[in-house]
Amino acid sequence: MSTILGIAVIGAGRMGADHIDRLNRRITGARVAAVVDVDLARAEAAVEGIEGAVALTSAEEALERPDVNAVLIATPGFLHEDILLKALKKDLPILCEKPLTPDAESSWRIVQAEVELGHPRIQVGFMRRFDAEYQQLGELVRSGALGELLMLHCAHRNPATPANFTNKMLINDSVVHEFDAIRFLTGEEITSVQVRLGKATKNAPEGQHDPQHVLIETESGVLADVEIYVNAKFGYQVSTQAAFEDGIVDIGGDTGPYLRSAGRWGGSITPGFEERFGAAYDVEVQAWVDAAAQGTLGGPSAWDGYATAACCEAGVEAQETGTKMTVKLEHKPGIYS
Repeated sequence: MSTILGIAVIGAGRMGADHIDRLNRRITGARVAAVVDVDLARAEAAVEGIEGAVALTSAEEALERPDVNAVLIATPGFLHEDILLKALKKDLPILCEKPLTPDAESSWRIVQAEVELGHPRIQVGFMRRFDAEYQQLGELVRSGALGELLMLHCAHRNPATPANFTNKMLINDSVVHEFDAIRFLTGEEITSVQVRLGKATKNAPEGQHDPQHVLIETESGVLADVEIYVNAKFGYQVSTQAAFEDGIVDIGGDTGPYLRSAGRWGGSITPGFEERFGAAYDVEVQAWVDAAAQGTLGGPSAWDGYATAACCEAGVEAQETGTKMTVKLEHKPGIYS
C-alpha cells in the first residue's frame, strides 16, 4: 500500500463535505482521490480545488480506480451495507460513519463478512471516543485511581429537530452515541435498556415525545441514565458525570471565555455537533489514516457498530413498550478480541 492513502469519500452531504475539507486541509498521509454522490453537481463542487480528485456518481467506479486504496462512507445509513460489502471484497481500509447499518441483523452480516475476510477492516465513526475529555475519563476509569466506576449520568441536548425527526430517531440518531460512549468508558457490553416518557415540551414536532429518559445497565452492574432532549432551544450540549467509589468527575461542561460586560455575565454554547466535536473528528480521521497505513484499525470496529445497533433496537422496543428490554448479542468473534 502506498504511503499516501488515496481515499474515496462516498457521500458529499453535510458530513461527507466536512470530511472532504478535513482530509484536504488537516489530515496528513492521505488525499481525496474521489468523491461519489448521486448528485454529480454536488460531487463536482466537493472536489473543486482538490488536485487530482474526481467526481463520480458510482461507488463501484470509485472502488475500481487504481488510485483509491481506502474508503470513507458518509452516505445515509440505509446505503452502508452494500458499499461496505463491496469495499470488503477489495480488502480496503474503511471508515464508516455511524450507523454501521440501520439494524442489528444487517450489521451482523457485515461482521460475518469481515470474519470471512480474516481481519478487521472497518472503523466506525463514533467520534466521542476521540474527544479529549472522553479519552481522559476513559483513562481514569481504567486506571482505578478513583476506585470502581459505579454510575454515569449523561445529557444530550440539541437546539431543535426537523419535523420528520421521529421518536425512533431519538434513539437511533442521538442516544446511539451514548450507547457507544458508555461501552467505551466501561469497557463492557450493555445488557438492558429502559425508556421513560415523562412531561413533554411544547417545542417538539407533532408525534415526537421530547425529552425522554433512558436507563441503561452494563455487564458488571454499572448504571447509566441519559437525558435525551432534542428541542432544548439553547444550543448543542453533551455532558457526562461519572460517579466513582472515591470521587465524582464531570466532562463536557460549558467551556470557553466567561465574559462580564455591560451589566451581563456568561459564556456561549456550541450551536451544533460540528463545533462541539470538530477537534474529535480531526483526531478520529487521523487515527484511522495512520492505522490504515499499517493495516490495522485506529478506533471502534464493526463489532462496536453491531453491538450499538443491538442497543438501539432494544432502546426502540423499550420506548414503544414501556418495559425494560434485554440487549441481545451474538457471540463476539475472535478477530475483535
